[in-house]
Amino acid sequence: MLDEVEGIVQGHRDGHGFVTRDDGESDIYLPPNEMRAVLHKDRVKVRIVRSDRKGRPEGRVTEIIERAKQPIIGRLLQESGIWIVVPEDKRYGQDVLIPRAATGLAKSGQIVVVELTEPPALYGQPVGRIKEVLGEIDDAGMEIEIAVRKYSVPHEFSDACIALARTLPDHVRPQDKLHRVDLTDVALVTIDGEDARDFDDAVYCEPVKIGKGKSAAKGWRLLVAIADVSNYVETGSAIDIDAYERATSVYFPRRVIPMLPEKLSNGLCSLNPEVERLCMVCDMLVTEDGEVTAYQFYPAVMWSHARFTYNEVAAILSNTRGPEATRRKERIPDLLNLYGVYQALLKARARRGAVDFETVETQIVCDENGRIEKIIPRTRNDAHKVIEEAMLAANVCSADFIAQGKHPGLFRVHEGPTPEKKEILGNYLKAIGLGMSISDDPSPGEFQAIANATKDRPDAQQIHSMLLRSMQQAIYTPVNNGHFGLAFDAYTHFTSPIRRYPDLLVHRVIKAILAKTRYQLPTLPTPGEAHAKLSRRLEKGLASRVAEPGVKPKKLSTEMLAWQAAGMHCSASERRADEASRDVEAWLKCKYMREHLGEEYSGMVSSVTGFGIFVTLDAMYVEGLVHITELGGEYYRFDEARQELRGERTGMRYAIGTRVQVQVSRVDLDGRRIDFRLIHENDALVSRAKKDKGLTSDGPARADFNRDTGKPPGKRSARKISEPLATAPSSAGRSRKPDSASGAAGKKKSRKPRR
Repeated sequence: MLDEVEGIVQGHRDGHGFVTRDDGESDIYLPPNEMRAVLHKDRVKVRIVRSDRKGRPEGRVTEIIERAKQPIIGRLLQESGIWIVVPEDKRYGQDVLIPRAATGLAKSGQIVVVELTEPPALYGQPVGRIKEVLGEIDDAGMEIEIAVRKYSVPHEFSDACIALARTLPDHVRPQDKLHRVDLTDVALVTIDGEDARDFDDAVYCEPVKIGKGKSAAKGWRLLVAIADVSNYVETGSAIDIDAYERATSVYFPRRVIPMLPEKLSNGLCSLNPEVERLCMVCDMLVTEDGEVTAYQFYPAVMWSHARFTYNEVAAILSNTRGPEATRRKERIPDLLNLYGVYQALLKARARRGAVDFETVETQIVCDENGRIEKIIPRTRNDAHKVIEEAMLAANVCSADFIAQGKHPGLFRVHEGPTPEKKEILGNYLKAIGLGMSISDDPSPGEFQAIANATKDRPDAQQIHSMLLRSMQQAIYTPVNNGHFGLAFDAYTHFTSPIRRYPDLLVHRVIKAILAKTRYQLPTLPTPGEAHAKLSRRLEKGLASRVAEPGVKPKKLSTEMLAWQAAGMHCSASERRADEASRDVEAWLKCKYMREHLGEEYSGMVSSVTGFGIFVTLDAMYVEGLVHITELGGEYYRFDEARQELRGERTGMRYAIGTRVQVQVSRVDLDGRRIDFRLIHENDALVSRAKKDKGLTSDGPARADFNRDTGKPPGKRSARKISEPLATAPSSAGRSRKPDSASGAAGKKKSRKPRR
């Protein structure tokens, strides 16, 4: 009898699904017939029954261990007298039947929240009742209301949390200043985005001599002051419990779901200008070469002497006699000192070989009704980089302080590429004939060297994209394995405790080390179902990471297991916030592009798959899919090594960076999908490709195959090869079954970059 494994069902909009195993091994495929009795996020036990031709396991559900408790969000419809809710999340592959008595006050077409009363069965649909009516599909902010429920984002503070927040003072009291360094006369300033409301870091820099006598060298004293949230949020309190559950603030266009109540996040903890605030300070000495030779941490009370924006500081640094500089004349020397220490820290970054790819990030600009007015690139100027380097230095010092204090805590770990990703990247670099590759044990400098060497190539974007994809995601864990991308031996998050729970934990650990005590994690409520699968992997998956290769893993102590669980919860919450934010952005972009159906735009291929190419429009920074059937009458094969689609007859190639002209052909708001039609092919590329293939006929050759079936056309061919796919915009209110194809369209409010 084959072994049975447990895991969480991950549905797919096309009807099949996968089981994400608790032991971290490869996902198990579930065919559509196995998905009839289960739903997305159910916990099941499966038996592997076969492997497909690529060796991937396929399973059969033997037991449903636990039904997902998460409610389903969808649109209420009436079809032939029967009330159903069509799930907004297409990973739920079945409509939910709603008895007439269970519809409540909801009306047809409205977005509702459904609580299941009967689970699905092999021959029966799930049944539920309307728990909450969110409103009409086009109501302002509806996309956010859907996202927070779809991804189980905690968005309402508990009554106990709100009550406790009300008891906190509105200002710093005399007793709060005891045993703190008075920095109110130091010209600390905040530098943030124009739309920032919570200010959790302030900076100050002055030139100093490092060393004594003739050996003294020029250097800098850099102060990074961070809001002392831990002074007001006590371990295990009602505010702490809510903060842990959220673990991070979630940023949407026009709205933020904060980790802390507004009285703390925008008031008492925020380093607002010209008011006293409590802070934790990382006080550093930095040499001209960017080396931090000494640092210390201490609690302090500060007074922010100015609230700067990134654009304002960048303008002052570029022109110290301009209008912005004239208004801030007394602060110019301090800003120049900050720029000086930034240049020093930049030298150290270059020596480390830290990865620093320039990427284009976008900002959605909405009107008062939440409708997109425009999508613009978010430029990263020198002011952003000044603050980023200062925060990196403070984070490195905090990691070193915790390691030297031999106290458990959460590190921000970013490991190098896996063997599989190294192989894919190596094959790709070889396939394009670059002449450069990565070693078996690559360093960040190797990646940066390739990026620098290829930055002026026409395919630079494709190469840099592949470099980025080869890297792993950063996580929070008490096991310090360094930060590969930043090339740090130890790194943690200290600088944003208002919006990140790991930073709050780091503050508490630093205070415990300073007080020569030991910080104990509180007994907090078990995370929701979205994080339960991560907690179950603690013993099996993470214990092995602590041990040396070939050595039997040690059993983790209760304390380390608690820190592992906290790290995994914070990592999962970070992913949850990112997914919810991307979902809202995709919704808004789809609504925006519905107004541009039929219009033509130039763009660049941003991703290549076996089923088509994703194109990002130049003018709008919106991504959509050109399905492989829309690439013309040619049979294309996906070259995984080169990451490109290549025509068999013409040799026409589509790779990341290829320029194309497209037409907006279809927008699926429910599926968050935008479809483009290729309106003409790049003549130069076609001619060159045909010449390489020895073809001389005018115009691109047409392959003899049916684009629906992929087979040669016969007497029953559905349409001519040259005939475009029939497309139509989705109707927001029409009745339909949830059978549309998958896809996604795709910034947070201005905030410090997450590393």
